[in-house]
Amino acid sequence: MSPQQQAGQVQSMAGARAAARPPAPADSNTGVPGLWAPTLKQAGRTPPTVLDALVRLGYVGALALESAVAQAQASGITPEQVLMGNQTVSNDQLARATAEKFGLNYIDLSTFEIDFGVAALISADKARSYEALPVRQYEDGSVLVAMANPANVLALDDLKLMIKKELRPAVAAPDDLAGAFTRLTNLDEAVTEAFDDDDEPETVQLDVRESASDAPVVKLINSILVQAVTVGASDLHFEPEGKEMRVRFRVDGVLQRATTVPRKMVSGMISRLKIMADMDIAEKRVPQDGRVALRVGPVAVDLRVVTMPSVFGEKVVIRVLDKSSTQMTFDDLGMTEFAGNRFRTGFNSPYGAVLVTGPTGSGKTTSLYAAVNQLNTVERAILTIEDPVEYQLQGISQVQVNNKAGLTFAAGLRAALRADPDVIMVGEIRDAETAKIAVEAALTGHLVLSTLHTNDAPTTITRLSEMGVEPFLTATALEVVVNQRLARRVCPFCGQTVKVTADQLRASGFDADKDIDAVQAVGCSRCSNGYKGRVGLYEVLAVTDNIRSMILERASSDDIEHQAVEEGMSTLRMDGFDKIKEGVTTIEEISRVTGVT
Repeated sequence: MSPQQQAGQVQSMAGARAAARPPAPADSNTGVPGLWAPTLKQAGRTPPTVLDALVRLGYVGALALESAVAQAQASGITPEQVLMGNQTVSNDQLARATAEKFGLNYIDLSTFEIDFGVAALISADKARSYEALPVRQYEDGSVLVAMANPANVLALDDLKLMIKKELRPAVAAPDDLAGAFTRLTNLDEAVTEAFDDDDEPETVQLDVRESASDAPVVKLINSILVQAVTVGASDLHFEPEGKEMRVRFRVDGVLQRATTVPRKMVSGMISRLKIMADMDIAEKRVPQDGRVALRVGPVAVDLRVVTMPSVFGEKVVIRVLDKSSTQMTFDDLGMTEFAGNRFRTGFNSPYGAVLVTGPTGSGKTTSLYAAVNQLNTVERAILTIEDPVEYQLQGISQVQVNNKAGLTFAAGLRAALRADPDVIMVGEIRDAETAKIAVEAALTGHLVLSTLHTNDAPTTITRLSEMGVEPFLTATALEVVVNQRLARRVCPFCGQTVKVTADQLRASGFDADKDIDAVQAVGCSRCSNGYKGRVGLYEVLAVTDNIRSMILERASSDDIEHQAVEEGMSTLRMDGFDKIKEGVTTIEEISRVTGVT
């Protein structure tokens, strides 16, 4: 069985166990999802035995317990084994009762977030032999250890000698621990090379000849990469902080803490990351960048690695590029029918300019790739100029900008015009020269797709004028402008419907005249703070005859926006309000994304 199949089997088993768990409150009584403090001890009723705890927790009745004790005496096994054998109690109920008996916390590993940096402090073999796993480190330096048998003081003593920190034992179900051990063991095998040298000349092959002392570092990096891909992180930040290193993931556009790397592993971890990306491990004074292609389970990803010297050491940032996103279709963008038709009409024009605007990380490149994928037919010659070439597409000529060699966006665009293209995609219009050449290309029979950094669609027109493009050229060349943002979707498992009054909506900056039903982010084990995934917000400005006249008259962006709204354009706030009413996202999220509070 492959590592991926094993991991899938473990996850399926874990899911089955989770479905059979006893009912629990909506959140743990410690404030940490999956971690439960003893309740009987808090009530002053600490049970003397596990059997007593099972009764007091309501898992076993008096008659069932009496019958189990009699069967145990007759068969020579423990009453706990009898109750487990006849399925009167589950593994999780027995573990909770054990925790109550010893007055310890109980850990539900199906929902508790394991800190991979702490788990890497001991080997998987040691963890399995002791049936104990370090899962979290507290601010005071002590380590939380999940154990099947907290009475095993010899195991605790050995772990304390290995970890060299104070330990806080807690109880976990043996099946949950076994699943965690298997998952952690398979992490190393789950990260493999995605391509051969012939297929991917820029890909760096990983050096698999690690020494025994390197194994914990490799395991930790593999663990972090698997975790990042699993939660859908777009960026990983490795940030030195004094003696330790903080690791954060950007999930759905928001940074969140992932783990903390112990001091003794920091230097080895940075070196390992630099080796993976083919960087100079001896150079620590200047920024470096590199790339590595991996396969994490079934997912092929490209990693763009950047190092930055900081006060406490080198910071490493990794951009995760999921190759499956290149297959996104136009329908996957989530535009309304009216906005989608306008955008589609623009990029299906035989010539002209289509611009997608918004801040960094707003999904502009994804929208352009969706349009290019629809235009990519054998009848069209498509050429792109990008910095960097994030995704490689079949049937399209892609040019990588190289400023050191003089290959800028402007130089590449000039050369592209001599290469007989039908469609030209320019990664970004950054300067006046590139803007002028792009507009001229759109006027000479080419379809030009590009991005620009503006806050809204109408401002794009004035921005082009500020870059030196004459209004009569903009009015003639420009077909459509798409301004967009990405907002987090409410988790479908825990989102709650709430009534929002018109006064509350107006106070939040929305033009509303009646109450609505909206959704509220809650948070559960399946999501990130109540959100899971993202949805696009769009305003699509079609350059109609009226808009062209206003461009020639050098009208302000506010006047152009007013005219565009009269012609049917929805602003970002209007599109966001529609998605609030549809239950896709929240008022707070739209306010955060659109910059209105």
